[in-house]
Amino acid sequence: MAFFGRKQPAMNLDDAKRLAGDQANREDRKQSGSRMCYNHLQAQFLLHYEGVAIKLYIENFKRMNALFGHEYCEELLEEILNYLEQKSGCPVYRYVGVEFIIVMKGRNMGEAVRLSEQIIERFNENWNVEGTDCLCTVQIGLCAYPGYAANAAELLKCLDFAVSAASDLGSNRYIEYDREMHDRFLRRQAIARYLSTALARDEVEVRYRPTYNTEMGIFTRAEFYMRIFIQDVGMVGSVEFIPIAEDTGQIRQVEYYALDKAAAMAAQLIRQGREFESIALPISTALLLQGDFIQEVTRVIDKYELPPKKLAIEVDEYAASESYSNMAGRLQALSWLGVELILNNFGSGSSALGKIFELPVNTLKFNRTFVWEIENNPKSAPVMEGLVQIARRMNKRLIAEGVETQRQKWFLEKCGCVMQQGYYYAPTMPENQLPRMLALSLESARSLVEQEKKVLKKR
Repeated sequence: MAFFGRKQPAMNLDDAKRLAGDQANREDRKQSGSRMCYNHLQAQFLLHYEGVAIKLYIENFKRMNALFGHEYCEELLEEILNYLEQKSGCPVYRYVGVEFIIVMKGRNMGEAVRLSEQIIERFNENWNVEGTDCLCTVQIGLCAYPGYAANAAELLKCLDFAVSAASDLGSNRYIEYDREMHDRFLRRQAIARYLSTALARDEVEVRYRPTYNTEMGIFTRAEFYMRIFIQDVGMVGSVEFIPIAEDTGQIRQVEYYALDKAAAMAAQLIRQGREFESIALPISTALLLQGDFIQEVTRVIDKYELPPKKLAIEVDEYAASESYSNMAGRLQALSWLGVELILNNFGSGSSALGKIFELPVNTLKFNRTFVWEIENNPKSAPVMEGLVQIARRMNKRLIAEGVETQRQKWFLEKCGCVMQQGYYYAPTMPENQLPRMLALSLESARSLVEQEKKVLKKR
């Protein structure tokens, strides 16, 4: 779902009056989709009407297209449109693809919530098209107008944000856009606006998350991390701004910047004669599947003359399972380039183990929830022990992230997972400290680690 609305042509007052009524031509609404919807919403603002807009996003349609075919799915969408019109008694637009928008002029949020609950009840049941039953799910966002929006474009952004928040809760859920959500939305906008400026001005703080090898007793590798300080927002880490960069189309700029920085660090360590295994960079699936990604990785390897396995790229298990056919080819190409491949969130259940081990990955990184549950859930122990044994038999290396306690460290060592990272060993470290830290024992690095922990506490 788009984060930024598309610019639409202006509308005069006569057009606004014609479109603002609840009896706008049904055929026009069906055939003109997003244009008619946008104009209708804009008319609400021009004529100072109040009401509630509801946006619905129909899930799992890609799978349904594969199962039932395009014609069947178009008939289903038509049936959904008819149902929404009959149930709401309001104009309903098929906005883009599998998105619908209901314009409830003169209605309040209570009425919109009741309608949303009734719609969800309907989506809990089968739809019948041409004698064949199917089940699809929906996410719903609600936003009163004018409220938090000054025009149709802003209202559509609010609805997008609400639908996205609903999807985080699972299938068949609705969320009302409120003050708390609006604050998050404004924060997201501020981050999106500042991202490209921060990169251009080199205002990104680059840090590294060291990995400790308990068997060797030294820090042997590190993972790239970056964050940005934004006025009136504060410090923002890549976990928060990478998804925003994906939505706003800035992901290439952000992660190619990171790729160059990580490769440069690996080259610096080699020049200084530092002993290390690799410098790892988490990569967004959105970037990995771009047509020029392999060429860009080739470029930085050649630019910095990196030997094999000194640059590592980390991909998510969920992404690997969702885009398996495309991902396998990309990973194989990276493997041929000599890049170490790390599969993150191993054990999350996103994909079958058989598929994972068909990928040319060298290293697996445990889902951090397994590490956290060592303290509280006895059932996690045999699961982790089993995953470690499977990985070792398949000759895959293992990294555990999020290690924070002595007990976690001890249990992981007992299982056979010797590469560990987390606050127990060290926080993320500034890039100028990493060369000093690699190949040091935990005891030898203690002063560096404690000094950085104190700095981070003051921020």
